Amino acid sequence: MSFREIAFTIRAVNRASNEFNRIQTDAESLAARVKTLGSVIAGIGAAGTAIGYVANQFGLLNDAQTRVFNSTMLVVTTLGMFMRTSTGLAAAQKVYSAATAVATAVQNSLNISFGTFLALTGVGIGVIVAAAAAMMTFANSMNSATTSVQTFNDTTSDLQTRSRSITRSGEAELYRRGVE
Repeated sequence: MSFREIAFTIRAVNRASNEFNRIQTDAESLAARVKTLGSVIAGIGAAGTAIGYVANQFGLLNDAQTRVFNSTMLVVTTLGMFMRTSTGLAAAQKVYSAATAVATAVQNSLNISFGTFLALTGVGIGVIVAAAAAMMTFANSMNSATTSVQTFNDTTSDLQTRSRSITRSGEAELYRRGVE
């Protein structure tokens, strides 16, 4: 392996390492955000449960309403606590990964459609130019044919009705009667 090949390999590894480091940083940042969101949701659930008990004490909610409200807040608290676990983080990262894959597919399809548009536009313009050139060539050939026919007609109209100087006997009588 030459020094140049080694340098190229090292540069490629370094660039790839930077991308992997960026992906790791993004994943850690997402994990921190999901944990924070989980804490906030768990706090909202716990506060909601406390509000439900206080509302029952002041008579704003009856016992059945308090049980339903507190059960809902317990589900919210459980969801928040689940988001703080590694399983919750993994689920959030899977959702994020799926969303990124969908966004990539959409971007690729847009790129393909834009490339197709450009190709068809170029081909369309080429077809229009070729059709215009063919029409111009056809028009020129028709003009030449028309000129040729007009020249022939002018030449034949200048000839005498009878171009022969020798007439046979009885032919003059036929010409007078209009039989040719």
